[in-house]
Amino acid sequence: MLSTTLLEDLIALGKQRWMAAVLTDIGAHKGARFVALINRLSLPRDTLTRTLEAGQALGWVIRNPGHGHPLRPEYILTGEGVRIAEIAARQLSTQAQVGLAPGTLRRWGLPIIHSLDAGFQRFNDLSRVLEIASPRALSQGLRTLAANHLVKRALIDDYPPISRYSLTEIGLILARAA
Repeated sequence: MLSTTLLEDLIALGKQRWMAAVLTDIGAHKGARFVALINRLSLPRDTLTRTLEAGQALGWVIRNPGHGHPLRPEYILTGEGVRIAEIAARQLSTQAQVGLAPGTLRRWGLPIIHSLDAGFQRFNDLSRVLEIASPRALSQGLRTLAANHLVKRALIDDYPPISRYSLTEIGLILARAA
C-alpha cells in the first residue's frame, strides 16, 4: 500500500528538525504553553521559537487568541495543523517502534523514503522528484538512510555503472506509516 501523504507535506515537515515533535505534543495536549513545550521536549528556547514561527508561517500553528498572557502564550493547531500533526505522530511512533532515535531522520529523510516507495530508484529520478534538494543534500540523505539500514544501494556493473536504491524492510515500514 503506497503512502497517502503528499510529498510537499513531508518536505515542509522536514524543514524544521523538531517540527514533528512539537506538532505531536501540541496535538496530544490540545494546545500547549511555550514553557510546557520547552520542559516536555527538552528543547532550547531559540530552537522552539524558530520551530513555532515556522509552524505559524506554514499555517499549522497559531497562538490561542482567547487564552494566555502575551509573555506566556499558548499555541494550538489549525485545521491543517491537526492533519499534519497526525502524520507526524504516526511517523514518530513508527520510528520509535523500529528503534530509531528522535532526530535520526534529517530534512530529506522522509521525502526520500516516500519517493523510493513510489518507485523512483535511481539518483537522477530522485533528484527530479525532489528538485528543490541539492545533489549534495540528496546524496547525504541517501548515505544517512543507508547507514541507518533504511535504504540499500545496489551497484549494477555496466558502463557506466548504475546505482539503484531501494527500501529495506524497516524503510518500508516507515514509508507505509505516513
